[in-house]
Amino acid sequence: MSQMKTNTEGKLFSRNFTLLVFGQVSSLFANTILRFALSMYILDLTGSASIFAGLLAVSMIPTVILSPFGGVLADRANRRNIMVGLDFLSGVIAVFTMLTIRESNAVIIVGTALTAYSILAAFESPTVQAAVPQMQTGDNIIKANAVVNQVAALAALIAPFIGSACYTAFGVKTVLAVSVLGFFLTAFLEIFIRLPFTKETLHESWIRVIRNDFKISFSFITRERPEIMKILLAASAISFFIMGTVNVGMPFMIRTILGLNAEYAGAAESVCGLTAILGSVIVGVAAGRLKADKMYQYPLAVGICMIPMGMGFLLDNEKMIYLIILLSIAVMQVLVSIFSIYCVSLIQQRTPNELLGKVMAYVATVTLCAQPLGQVIYGVLFDAFRNNVMWIMVGSAVCIILLSVAARPAFLGIKDLEQGEGNLNME
Repeated sequence: MSQMKTNTEGKLFSRNFTLLVFGQVSSLFANTILRFALSMYILDLTGSASIFAGLLAVSMIPTVILSPFGGVLADRANRRNIMVGLDFLSGVIAVFTMLTIRESNAVIIVGTALTAYSILAAFESPTVQAAVPQMQTGDNIIKANAVVNQVAALAALIAPFIGSACYTAFGVKTVLAVSVLGFFLTAFLEIFIRLPFTKETLHESWIRVIRNDFKISFSFITRERPEIMKILLAASAISFFIMGTVNVGMPFMIRTILGLNAEYAGAAESVCGLTAILGSVIVGVAAGRLKADKMYQYPLAVGICMIPMGMGFLLDNEKMIYLIILLSIAVMQVLVSIFSIYCVSLIQQRTPNELLGKVMAYVATVTLCAQPLGQVIYGVLFDAFRNNVMWIMVGSAVCIILLSVAARPAFLGIKDLEQGEGNLNME
């Protein structure tokens, strides 16, 4: 296996990475606007949030199941060609949806489109994450991941406003037309990316190749680099608690428990988006000063931030409780953003190029399973203990703190391995 990537750094915004970033801007905005418009259209037609929530839940299944196969493809084919093909297909699906959607068939067409995009996402995510280390080296990998994360956060923050304005003024088909242009523009930009690729002649059937690839990559993260599996499991377990608290708990506490209006909830969502961007900016600026052996401290601090969120409910002032929640969530989002970007970069740095796609697919699959599971369980908890929210938050804080302490040896192990490799290189 190849050694850990060198710390020698070139220019961050190389030609390849600049094209990738502009492509991600176009693609993510197109995707976010499209999903927002379709959700509004279904809600307007049916008046049922549960119908669209069901469509979203069902459509996510292909991503979870197919992500490992997306990783195999990302390591066996030209990653540039995969990205071009996936974004072109995204544009074709948007064209099909725009031409066929009617009030009478909206649920079927939207469900089909979302499922198709879920299938494409299973192949796109590991490919993009595997392409970044091919374009960068050393700390630039961390900075590049921070930039990609900033683009995603900006799309999540701004695109719904654009989608809402376009949908209200022009209707769903106009928004779909804008998405079509975005996807095709992304595919066009990606054509000019140049990534090294050597086509391998296969002497076995695809079934045997896929089975062997799974075996080799799983052995790599469990036996050869067990610290990767430990970090992945720790990050996913922490994500379980964070996503449940932020995505389910925050709006529930603000709207249902405190009885504040939607403007307060909207402001909290905006703060989450902005602080996530802030966290990725900090990673990009401080990449060289972030240390693996200290990384467990970030989720530890997240757990500590949850304690005042729970204890705040001992007060009688709803506005003060809201401010405590807002401040705690803001700090948590910054810390989570730093932790998640660094963990992904750490895994990328310690994975050889020929396994990058498959390993990043494992990352995507485990994360995708942890997040919705956390949201579902926290939904049940907040319904059952709405009069004792404090204990949900304090209990979550204790779990995260214990998980962070348990993850400490894995991060310390990476530091020891890096020092050992450094000594070998010096010799």
